[in-house]
Amino acid sequence: MKKILSILASCFLAISMMSGAALAKSENSNGKGDSNGKGKAEAATEAAVGVPANALTAADKDKDKDKDKDKEKSKEVNKESVTTATYATYGDKGHNGYKGLLHAIENVKDKPAGAVIAELLLTRYNTELTPEMKAELEAIQDKDAALTALAEMLNQKGSVTDAVYVQKEAILANVKNLNSYKRLGKLYAQTGKKGIKLYVNGEESTSGAAPLLTGGSTLVPFKAIAEALQAEVVWNAQERSVTMTREGTTVKLFIDKKTAYVNGQAVSLQVAPAIVKGNTVVPARFVSEALKATVKWEPESQSVVIYEE
Repeated sequence: MKKILSILASCFLAISMMSGAALAKSENSNGKGDSNGKGKAEAATEAAVGVPANALTAADKDKDKDKDKDKEKSKEVNKESVTTATYATYGDKGHNGYKGLLHAIENVKDKPAGAVIAELLLTRYNTELTPEMKAELEAIQDKDAALTALAEMLNQKGSVTDAVYVQKEAILANVKNLNSYKRLGKLYAQTGKKGIKLYVNGEESTSGAAPLLTGGSTLVPFKAIAEALQAEVVWNAQERSVTMTREGTTVKLFIDKKTAYVNGQAVSLQVAPAIVKGNTVVPARFVSEALKATVKWEPESQSVVIYEE
C-alpha cells in the first residue's frame, strides 16, 4: 500500500512540473509577453530595475507620430489665422491689418458702409469704440467716406501705419475722389514719405523710377501705366522707341525726342521721354489721355492720379 501511494505521489509531482514548464513557455512565446519575447514577470522586473523601455510597439509609435502631426497642424492653423488677418495684405507693417474692409462693405448691400465697418471693428478686430465713434461711423453712407473716417480715428489713436492702409482702401472705394489722395498724402508726411506719387485706377505704383517733374510736365514710368491700363507694349532698341496699343489706339514715343505719334499722326510734346536709372519715363498726361484715360494732379499730396472712366 505504501509503495502504491509513493508511486502516485511521484506521478502527481511529475505532472505538476510539466504543466509549469509548459505555462512558462507559453507566456514567453505566444505573444502575450513583451516585444522581446520576455514574460510578464521578467519584463516587470526589468522595468523596475531601470531597463530602457525601447520596446514601444509600432502602434504606439504611429500614435506618437499622429500626435506630432496634429500639433504641427495646430501650429499651421494658428499661423494661417494670423497671416489671413494681417500679413497677407499688409506685410508686417500694420498692427491689425484691417484686411477685407472694402470687400466686406461691397458684399453688404442693405447697410450703410459705416455701419458695416463699425460692426466689423467690434466683432472681427475687437476694437474699442466709444458710443460717439460708433454713432459717427454708423451715420456714414459712402464707402470711401466711412473708410476715411476710420483712418482718421486710427491716426488719432497713434496707429499711423494702419491709418495709411485704411486710407488706401478708401482710395480704391472711389478712385475719382481727390480728397482721399490728399488725406493719404498727409498720413504719408507723418511717416516721413515724400515725393511725387503715381496712382493708376487707385493702385499706387511702386515699380520703376519715381515720377519726376521736369519742364512743367510729370514724367512717369511707362511700364506702370501700360500694365495698369492693360496696354500692349513693344520696345524697339534700334530706334529707341516704345509703342503702346490699347483698344484700337496706338501711341509711339521716341527716347529724347519731342515728337510722338498717335495712330500714325505726329504730336508735339512739351518734354521728351527719357531713360532714368534704367527705366523709361514718359509724359503722364499725354500718354494717359492718348490711351483714353483721365489724368488728375493733386498738388497738396503731389499725386498723379490716372483712372478709367
